[in-house]
Amino acid sequence: MFVWSKKLVAALLSAFVLLLGIFLLQGPSESTSGLKIHTTQWIILNYACLLVWLFVWMIDQGRVRGKNVWLWLVPFILAPLPTLMIFVLFLQRRLSS
Repeated sequence: MFVWSKKLVAALLSAFVLLLGIFLLQGPSESTSGLKIHTTQWIILNYACLLVWLFVWMIDQGRVRGKNVWLWLVPFILAPLPTLMIFVLFLQRRLSS
């Protein structure tokens, strides 16, 4: 099933790189954060659990299609969203007969 188009993935990856660049160029702010520490910890916990769930899904999809997912672990840890998009495109490639 080919759900993701290459144009969509290219646009999403470009948006991710642009937003990452803007974030890195802004740098740390001088003022203190308005978020309470427990709110920040809750967000980090939810994000970490989401990453674990996504990687388990990737393992499941890789097993169904006979692909090795463990090669994707390091890129997934460094940049989860782009790695997930590229992984989905990798799984959707047509096999040459």
